[in-house]
Amino acid sequence: MSIMGPYFTIIIPTYNSDKTFTTCVESVLTQSYKNFEILIIDGLSSDNTVKLAKKFAAKHENIRWVSEKDKGTYDAMNKGIKMAKGDWLYFLGSDDTLFSMDILTKLLPELNGFDIIYGNVLRKCFTDPYDGEFTKGKLFERNICHQAILYNKRVFKVIGNFNIRFKYHADWDHNFRWFFSRKIRKRYIPVIIANFSEGGLSSTRREIFFSGIRKWKYFVLTKNEIRLRDKIKIMRQELHNALYENRRRDALLILFQIPFFLF
Repeated sequence: MSIMGPYFTIIIPTYNSDKTFTTCVESVLTQSYKNFEILIIDGLSSDNTVKLAKKFAAKHENIRWVSEKDKGTYDAMNKGIKMAKGDWLYFLGSDDTLFSMDILTKLLPELNGFDIIYGNVLRKCFTDPYDGEFTKGKLFERNICHQAILYNKRVFKVIGNFNIRFKYHADWDHNFRWFFSRKIRKRYIPVIIANFSEGGLSSTRREIFFSGIRKWKYFVLTKNEIRLRDKIKIMRQELHNALYENRRRDALLILFQIPFFLF
């Protein structure tokens, strides 16, 4: 680690993951590029995860850990953002691994001039990487895995942290915010960054809260591409859906954003 501090902060949220935890951490420790720190953010595991974290931290001065009650994975990720000392942040699931020992070395020259770099992940049950370059329409249909994304710390100052209201899709909501923002300089690179476990929250759970408001979020972000008469139809339909489905919080959000959406 340099005197100036780490360049990368690898944040690993954990909870009862002792079966995969060691392989995950070692995939970072064996990187050819060494100017990084690892933050292990544990949610009070009841298995051997914390014991393993303590062992790693005792051997490696660039590893810090905390174990305390949290409100889920994205709450843990937000804690990691606050603790991070690195210029670039990366979130690795405790059942995932970095793709190769030189992936940080490969990514390093790609970062200059950008706030977000995203690539691909390799999923165990598929032979093809997930999921190439995204467009606005593609992001509406499916998500970019956070294991495929590197974030400059500036991103969280500009658009904020993960919204923990969305227990399973806070990363998708966050991706909407940076992808559509003119203040965030983003770039896709055709590189596999991580081996992604199919057990991740976003890939295994459907979330009614995010599914319900996702269309409205998309329409607001693309409002300049929609004609006024179509905006009125969309506004009425989305407000009706929110009220019919008893999503009062979403209905209030829509009402609050109507002036911005229309004009």
